[in-house]
Amino acid sequence: MVSSLPHPTTAAGRDGLAAFLARPEKAVVALDFDGTLAEIVPDPERARAHPGAVPALAALAPRVAAVAVVTGRPAGVAVRYGGFAGVPGLEHLVVLGHYGAERWDAVTGTVHAAAPHPGVASVRAELPGFLDRIGAWPGTWIEEKGRAVAVHTRRAVDPQGAFEALRGPLGDLATHHGLVLEPGRMVLELRPPGMDKGVALADYVRELGAGCVLYAGDDLGDLPAFAAVEKLRWDGVPGLLVCSSSATESVPELADRADLTVRGPAGVVGLLEGLGSALAQ
Repeated sequence: MVSSLPHPTTAAGRDGLAAFLARPEKAVVALDFDGTLAEIVPDPERARAHPGAVPALAALAPRVAAVAVVTGRPAGVAVRYGGFAGVPGLEHLVVLGHYGAERWDAVTGTVHAAAPHPGVASVRAELPGFLDRIGAWPGTWIEEKGRAVAVHTRRAVDPQGAFEALRGPLGDLATHHGLVLEPGRMVLELRPPGMDKGVALADYVRELGAGCVLYAGDDLGDLPAFAAVEKLRWDGVPGLLVCSSSATESVPELADRADLTVRGPAGVVGLLEGLGSALAQ
């Protein structure tokens, strides 16, 4: 193992890293966007990839089977905020947006998408009045995500209290419209069932016939992807699970299942740079 690379704390993680380094041409690198490639910011529309993310990915991508960004954001938004389009070295990058319901391929520069769930449009119309009726407006706000809708509490006087107070009512609203509620860090997302990062990642790994997978994420929405990698391990495909954890916020449910924890997007970039350097030797 290359000394400049972090040392996984689990045997499965060490096996995954060893497999990655031994046969990179069979490896898939899959990464969440917000909190992993980009810092979490109060206004999600101002999120941008860490300055070192694109150079690190461009150096690593030609040496592995594939690089995929797996995100709840619309694919096109992630491409813009990440600065992924037209970058030499990232010609075969894939962005699996809306938990896999949308797919952007760098080789064509186009987005392919499934038909939207009708419940999202219904929730979108009902949500402002719903929040007003239950007195949840102060400090909370709605993010329009195309195929999903999210309610943020980060700006509330008591973000965690607002989050907990809204979780039950929004769960009931989601169920009424045939949707599911996905909690995150001070955000509650209403989205269609059957859409999650685990399904998107597993389908993509099977499509490629990959022999190894690295997945990095930071939040509860990444747990299905962690579970998918654990299932792949059970089926004989080595994997490495990376938790991006900031100095001020962490998700124990994710960190406890990770093979390796790094310090936020800067730590993820450092890991990508280390892998690229190791494979260039």
